[in-house]
Amino acid sequence: MEYLQDNLTNKQNDYAVFLPAISSFYANYIGRQQYEEYVEQSRMPQSIQDMEMMNFFNDQKGLFTYRWGLYSAGHANLDLSKHSPKEAMIRERGNHTTLLADSGGFQIAKGVWEGEWANPNCKRAEKYRSTVLKWLDNVSDYSMTLDIPTWTYTVPECAEKSGIHSYQDAVTATKYNHEYFMKHSSGKAKFLNVLQGGNHQEADDWYDLMKHYSDPARHEKFFRGWSMGGANMADPHLALRRVVTLIHDGLLEQGQHDWMHFLGTSKLEWAVLLTDIQRAVRKHHNPNFTISFDCASPFLATANGQIYTNTVTDHHSKWSYKMEATVDNKALANDSRSFRDAVLAEGVHNVFDDSPISANLMVKDVCKYAPGDVNKIGKEGKTSWDSFSYALMMGHNVWHHINAVQQANRQFDAGVHPSMLVDNLSGTTSRDIINQVFATPDYQERLDILDHYSKFWMGISGARGMGGKKAVNAQRQFNNLFDFS
Repeated sequence: MEYLQDNLTNKQNDYAVFLPAISSFYANYIGRQQYEEYVEQSRMPQSIQDMEMMNFFNDQKGLFTYRWGLYSAGHANLDLSKHSPKEAMIRERGNHTTLLADSGGFQIAKGVWEGEWANPNCKRAEKYRSTVLKWLDNVSDYSMTLDIPTWTYTVPECAEKSGIHSYQDAVTATKYNHEYFMKHSSGKAKFLNVLQGGNHQEADDWYDLMKHYSDPARHEKFFRGWSMGGANMADPHLALRRVVTLIHDGLLEQGQHDWMHFLGTSKLEWAVLLTDIQRAVRKHHNPNFTISFDCASPFLATANGQIYTNTVTDHHSKWSYKMEATVDNKALANDSRSFRDAVLAEGVHNVFDDSPISANLMVKDVCKYAPGDVNKIGKEGKTSWDSFSYALMMGHNVWHHINAVQQANRQFDAGVHPSMLVDNLSGTTSRDIINQVFATPDYQERLDILDHYSKFWMGISGARGMGGKKAVNAQRQFNNLFDFS
C-alpha cells in the first residue's frame, strides 16, 4: 500500500511529549478490526481500506505515526487472562511505542470503583488494587501510582462511595496504595509518584508525606518518576518550585527519576513552557529528563460533534487549536467531493486545514445517512453520522492536536511568542526566566528568582481548557449511542 505518511515521531525534536489520552471507543475500532470485519468493507472510505491506517502506533501502515500515548486503567478490560480484541491497539502495540497508563485514581474519586479505600481491610478496594496493579505492570511502560485526588472528599456522593471523607483519608489511602504497589509490583512498569493538593499548602504537605517513596536510599522498589496533579499541574509557579525542590532533595536523578508527567494539560502555551523546563533540567541537571503531558480533547471534541479546523500561533496572541461543530447533513450522503472542499463550499467552516485522515475522506464518508435511512437500531435519526463517523473524526483530531503542539514549539523557537508567556512591560519571556532559574546552582537563589516573578506566573492561566463552539446534532446522537468517559 503506497501513500504519503506523516511521521510525527520524527518531528518531535526535543519538545515535551504530548500524550493523546486514547479513547476506549477509538481503540475498540482499531483493535477489533484486526480480528473481525468490525466495520464492513463497504463502509470503509475508498482511500482508507485498512483500519490500521488510522492506528498511529502502527509505524508501517498508519497515515500518521506517533510512538507515544496514554491509556487509562479506568477504561480498560483489566482481566488479562482473557483475550480482548477491542484493546489490541494497547495490549499488542509494537516495542517502538511508549505507553503511559493512568492508574484509575479518578475512578476512585468519582465513586466508580466503590470501596472503603482508606481501610486496608476493605475487600472491594483490595480486589481493584490487585487487579489494577497487574494490568499496569503488564501493559504500560510508565504508570501513575494509584493516588486519591484530594478533592474527592469535597463531593458528598464521591466521598460516600469511596470512603474518603477528609484530606487525611486521601493521604492514608494513597500511602497504603503506594506501599502495596511497592511490595507487589513485578518491576516491568516504572511508576510515577503522583503529587496532589488543591492549593500550595496542601501540595507542599502532600509532597513532604510522599517524597520518600521515590527515595532509593529508603526503598528498593522506589518510584521512578513524578506525576503532577492538583495545583501542581495548574500553577506554573508551584510546578517550577516543585522541580527545583526535587533537584535539591536528590529526587530527580539521572537513571532513577527520568520522567515527569503533567495530568490533563491541553493549552498550547503550557506545551512550550514544559519544553523549556525539560530543556533546562536536561542542560543543568539530568540529561535523560523527559516531561510528558496529556489531554483527551481530540476525543472529547468529537463526542461533542466538533473537529479541529486550524491552529492559531500568531505573535503576541492567544494560542489555540480551533474547534467547531462540523458538517452533519443528510443531503450530502452521496456527495463525492473531498471532505475539505465540501465543508468550505457549504460554509460549514471558513478555514479548514486537512489532516492525513480528512485528506483521504469524501464528505459522504462522514455524512453516512441519507434522508429515510435507518440506523443500526432500525430507526431514522436526526444525524447523518453513524458511529464510524466519530472514529474517523477522532483520528483527524488526534493528528491536529499533536501537530498543533509541535507547531507551537517550532514557533516559540523561531521567536514567535504567545501573549501569555511575555511580560508586556519588560519583554521578558517565560523562557528567559526558566533559563535564569536553572542557570544558578544555588537552591535558595532559584526559589528567589521564581518568587520575584510571582505576578508574571499568576498571569499564566491553568493547564486545563478546551475551546470550541457549542455542539449540535452529532453530540446528541453520540450521547445516545455511547457511554463516553
